Amino acid sequence: MSEMANTDPEGIDGVRMSWNSWPRTKVEASKCVIPLAACISPIRHHPDIQTLPYAPLRCKTCASPLNCFARVDFTAKIWICPFCFQRNHFPPHYGMISETNLPAELYPQFTTVQYTLPNPSINPQMGVDPNVPTALSPSPVFVFVLDTCMIEEEFDYVRSAMKRAIGLLPENALVGFVSFGTQAHVHELGFSDMSKVFVFRGTKEITKDQVMEQLGLTVPGRRGPGTSAAAAYQHKGMMPNGFPGSGVTRFLLPASDCEFTLNSLLDELQTDQWPVQPGTRASRCTGVALSVAAGLLGACLPGTGARIIALVGGPCTEGPGTIISKDLSDPVRSHKDLDKDAAPYFKKAVKFYDGLAKQLVSQGHVLDVFASALDQVGVAEMKVAVERTGGLAVLAESFGHSVFKDSFKRVFEDGEHSLGLCFNGTLEVNCSKDIKIQGIIGPCTSMEKKGPNVADTVIGEGNTSAWKMCGLDKSTCLTVFFDLSSSDRSNTPGTVNPQLYLQFLTSYQTPEGQTLLRVTTVTRRWVDSTVSSEELVQGFDQETAAVVMGRLASLKMEIEEGFDATRWLDRNLIRLCSKFGDYRKDDPSSFTLNPCFSLFPQFVFNLRRSQFVQVFNNSPDETAYFRMLLNKENITNAAVMLQPSLISYSFNSLPQPALLDVASIGADRILLLDSYFSVVIFHGMTIAQWRNMGYQNQAEHQAFAQLLQAPQDDAQMIIRERFPVPRLVVCDQHGSQARFLLAKLNPSATYNNAHEMAAGSDVIFTDDVSLQVFFEHLQRLAVQS
Repeated sequence: MSEMANTDPEGIDGVRMSWNSWPRTKVEASKCVIPLAACISPIRHHPDIQTLPYAPLRCKTCASPLNCFARVDFTAKIWICPFCFQRNHFPPHYGMISETNLPAELYPQFTTVQYTLPNPSINPQMGVDPNVPTALSPSPVFVFVLDTCMIEEEFDYVRSAMKRAIGLLPENALVGFVSFGTQAHVHELGFSDMSKVFVFRGTKEITKDQVMEQLGLTVPGRRGPGTSAAAAYQHKGMMPNGFPGSGVTRFLLPASDCEFTLNSLLDELQTDQWPVQPGTRASRCTGVALSVAAGLLGACLPGTGARIIALVGGPCTEGPGTIISKDLSDPVRSHKDLDKDAAPYFKKAVKFYDGLAKQLVSQGHVLDVFASALDQVGVAEMKVAVERTGGLAVLAESFGHSVFKDSFKRVFEDGEHSLGLCFNGTLEVNCSKDIKIQGIIGPCTSMEKKGPNVADTVIGEGNTSAWKMCGLDKSTCLTVFFDLSSSDRSNTPGTVNPQLYLQFLTSYQTPEGQTLLRVTTVTRRWVDSTVSSEELVQGFDQETAAVVMGRLASLKMEIEEGFDATRWLDRNLIRLCSKFGDYRKDDPSSFTLNPCFSLFPQFVFNLRRSQFVQVFNNSPDETAYFRMLLNKENITNAAVMLQPSLISYSFNSLPQPALLDVASIGADRILLLDSYFSVVIFHGMTIAQWRNMGYQNQAEHQAFAQLLQAPQDDAQMIIRERFPVPRLVVCDQHGSQARFLLAKLNPSATYNNAHEMAAGSDVIFTDDVSLQVFFEHLQRLAVQS
């Protein structure tokens, strides 16, 4: 069991916490420096999770489902809720319950169970023909929104990627297609005799009702202008197949019916023909195209799992969502421009995407963005809509690059490499009485569900105990921040249960249309940290704490003006070491850290140097993209983003982890660096020379051939498992691309102390402090009285 816990720290629950023992009071919690937070992967796969074919039994006061921490009186057939202490009677169908005959949800090892719920959207009394795709159909829906303002070569790449994707879709999946350049074009796929297109002007904002009217999706003279034809006819329980006003059958067709039409349409489709003057950018109406796609889905299929897949090849220069003027002498906004408020389009574009996010969330639909361009395309502005709907984002340099091609293919793949994309999720959190929920950082939207367990302070999506996730997948991870109520009555010994309870309820729809409810109930101990901090220390999770601090620092950098992340991280680290380190006052040499904390300073050192905090070398698009992934990946992956892993390969030893330090470079070694977004294979000088001489092709040098191949195989294994697919960089010592490795290493050897280094290793030309110097400063400041 302990071995399993080491390889899979999240266990059956998919929950990791910064602190696994909690202080009793708000004051003690603030002294702990690192916030009380739980990172949950709500639909992560685990072989031991039982799926039960019935609905859960809920507490009549707080509605939390029956779980293995409830106290049960078998003779009186009563269970006591661990959250509100309400006594609940078991219903008659639980009549056979006894200590030897328990339902699965009461087994102590099943802290997480899954219930099958009746599908809320399918109403058997309505008499809808199951073969007709209606707004009640559980088929997954994909609307492709394709940018046509690009060079022919890029356009060929993206068309072939789309064709391959359409071939991979399940036959019952509904497909729609919108293309855009200077104007937005909605293609009527149901009209296969010739291509029929509805054109929308790219210059002005368009409402959902206008989209419906122009596409002929409103029913004249029936129940007000905002009523879609499909909805009106479903209301009567009919909507026959081929009904002329229905958007499903005209614009959204099953993949099996429209694959041929779509492929021919893509073959005939040309790049945007609107003339572009020299010295100007193409006019591209990304905002209008996305509004039209959202309006089409809102009219035809509200509440159904649907994804808008935007393939964007450049910045929006026309209409709502514009991020830059058409004049090429105007550079796209940089971080400096945003800091100085010198990005005239930014706030307006963010406001537009914020409105689009609200519309998509209310419809239950997801926005995915695949952006491939050498310059920025506006991911920083779109981030709000992608993140709040739980969408995917992939940023690449070209549609021909493996980062785009392989990632795009993964979205539609089945089997073990499938992303496990699910729809229409909601997460609810229940907690013990003195715990308050501050909010969530991650891909979700607050549902504004107030209650006694909602804190006054907000972090991320807050003011609620329930969140909506229009899209979620098996790697989605959310960070929930908790606070303690300020009253001190929880501190009176003897009156309080020594255990605290948290419950996470995730309901979601699988791609097959089945609705499941996953209930995870976890318990941790309250500890009186005024008496002894030993139990607190033992319950500290360094990796989770580092990721939580990384996510919080990223959020503060986005929302707080003039926030200095480096100083904030340093101050918190010093406070943490002062509280939990062992030392004599004012004697830095006496300072030691308990092993439970000893890796944390190194994590903070790498976080300070990471692209999440040091943004000057990245565009706002790249920073937004990195942060979206940091906020949604599980702890293990997010920790690799903050602190890359390094493996060393050499003749005289098996592959082994190496220190993330310039001293790990050796002329006769190969290094494999995994920094999540890129995977780097770095050949030492001697290895590179031997390879260039072709030794690996000679029979007597088989061992060398195997040494060269081993990191390649390991890199492919990492790439296969990861989404988005990372960039693979193969480089040699002193080569131009070696910078991908050097930028991530601790500069223990710089040009200042190059004389001390070993032969064959390397130096880094930087004025950054090394980990050693950083730690010396930390010791000195932590022990100050």
